[in-house]
Amino acid sequence: MPDDPRTDMLPLVEEQLSVTKQRVLTGRVRIATQTETIDHLLPAELTREEVEVVRVPVDRRLDSVPDMTTEGDLTIIPVVEERLVVSRELYLREEIHVRRITRRDSVEIPAQTRRQSVQVERFPETLDPNQTSSKDDQDDL
Repeated sequence: MPDDPRTDMLPLVEEQLSVTKQRVLTGRVRIATQTETIDHLLPAELTREEVEVVRVPVDRRLDSVPDMTTEGDLTIIPVVEERLVVSRELYLREEIHVRRITRRDSVEIPAQTRRQSVQVERFPETLDPNQTSSKDDQDDL
């Protein structure tokens, strides 16, 4: 039967692939940190003021009480007294001179800082990091 439509058909075939993933242990890593303390001497500049007091005798007659004065780093504080004479007269008995002196000292201040270091060990898949290594492995370390 040449007119049979079934004889003219060719079967079509198709292959299909599927891909799956699987986790495979290829090795292990052990990481350890260690903290160390480092001592330092830190340079610092300290400033201090000292006061020098000088008493300067004057013994001079005045008409009024003078004001305290400052000239640069020198402060003059008048000290007066009343003297009884036939009349009252004001005398400058002495002056107190106060001078500020600034000194700078360099010092080193001890201080501590901490720093961490990291140690990384890699183990192949065949060696468990919890196993004790053989004597030959310990000799290599």
